[in-house]
Amino acid sequence: MAASTTRPDLGEAQARKPAWLASRLSFGGAPIGNLYESVDDASATATIAHAWHCDIRHFDTAPYYGYGLSEIRLGDALRGVPRESFSLSTKVGRLIENDAQQTSHADGFIVDGHRARFDYSREGVLRSVEASLRRLRTDHVEVLLLHDIGALTHAGHHTAILRQALDEALPAMAELRAQGICKAIGIGVNEEAVCLEVMPRFPLDVIMLAGRYTLFEQQQAQDVMAQAQARGVAVLAAGPYNSGLLGGAHGPGKFYNYAPAEESTLARAQRYYDVLARTHTDVGAAALQFPLAHPAVACVVCGLRSIDEVDQAAARLQASIPDAAWQALREAGLLQEGVPTP
Repeated sequence: MAASTTRPDLGEAQARKPAWLASRLSFGGAPIGNLYESVDDASATATIAHAWHCDIRHFDTAPYYGYGLSEIRLGDALRGVPRESFSLSTKVGRLIENDAQQTSHADGFIVDGHRARFDYSREGVLRSVEASLRRLRTDHVEVLLLHDIGALTHAGHHTAILRQALDEALPAMAELRAQGICKAIGIGVNEEAVCLEVMPRFPLDVIMLAGRYTLFEQQQAQDVMAQAQARGVAVLAAGPYNSGLLGGAHGPGKFYNYAPAEESTLARAQRYYDVLARTHTDVGAAALQFPLAHPAVACVVCGLRSIDEVDQAAARLQASIPDAAWQALREAGLLQEGVPTP
């Protein structure tokens, strides 16, 4: 990887980090919830501790990630670490239940004996937060997100779920914020459209948008980013590698949007590697840094499974990327004209 040890000047972007956010690079907690493959407790603990020592001080998780396993592992690993030295985000919208017959791993988490059930009711939110705080071994989180609302997720149930989110879930979250249980509230989604539906109808502090405002795709997220900036809503840009598609050091990964990538997607991804090779630029570093240049983005959330992945992400954040790399991507039609770059 062609990288320098000199951190790029994030300038104004660095000043945009909200007070409730401890770092501009966030530890994404789905992998330590055994997403797609198992991670043992000792490795998960070592990875979390290493991230903290590498100044990755925001940790994102959800009850859904390993049906509570990710939260438990974060709570155990961060026990004894000064609470003011890191920030946490977790989510509501699903309740975790015991199910001795559950061994299918259909959700992608290699965890037996539990299942997740959607619940966007007021009572469901309160129950979810109570359980999360217990698993995380804390009395508060900095960010509380309503998880996975949207038409692509809920199809014909979307209208009813959106109404319940607006009438019950988000007001309950606002009450928890007023009580000091969290400092910021918002939604955590993979869909642009629902962001545009919610922002005009409920005052949010933050949106976590996964896999949509990335180096690989920016077009569809432009309205979301503009609205967030205009309304003062901080964006947590998750999934910067698009499920690993742009995460490899030497070529595209095999997955995109949590599924095997189609040949056309792989071919387009390969163009990023070909173009950036001419300026000796690591594609993963460009993908990690790209979202942070947007004035609406407060941090980038990168799923991390191992000490090696932590080291790689920390190095990529520090990598020096020449202006020529961004220009080459624009000339190749791989960056939308006008999008900000570091």
